[in-house]
Amino acid sequence: MAEAVNPIPEGYHTITPALIVNDARAALEFYKRAFGATILAVADGPSGKVIHAAFKIGDSMLMLADEFPEWGSVAPRSAGGKQSMSLHIYVNDADAAFKRAVDAGATVVMPLADAFWGDRYGQVTDPYGHKWSIGTHKKDLSREEMEKAQAETFAKMGGGCGPDKK
Repeated sequence: MAEAVNPIPEGYHTITPALIVNDARAALEFYKRAFGATILAVADGPSGKVIHAAFKIGDSMLMLADEFPEWGSVAPRSAGGKQSMSLHIYVNDADAAFKRAVDAGATVVMPLADAFWGDRYGQVTDPYGHKWSIGTHKKDLSREEMEKAQAETFAKMGGGCGPDKK
């Protein structure tokens, strides 16, 4: 009789991000330099492009593949830079992690700052078009404290945030 197989592989969580990039091998090297990733597996297709890679950042698993437009799978850069999600990393030292990512080639989207919700927080875009936020939780706030800090922050910004602010 065959042994029972865990339906969720060892080390994985229920949700595992899978990134599409336009140069998987270079992206894996970037993630090693920028975020301390550990590469666990790389599988090449017949064309030599990476059809699947597994890597770990901290205790989180991620997957990655080269883009295959013929299968409807494209990287953000090939989609005009458009993206519908970002990845967030909690670390012990956001300043050091942010610097490491920028030094590795990430572009600053939102400079690192103390955020109204109690995190030291900033955003970068990797060379493959994926947005990453980096944070260190610094202060626990009650819902009321957070709402007050949010209102004060938005008031300083002229009443709103983002491109649709009034």
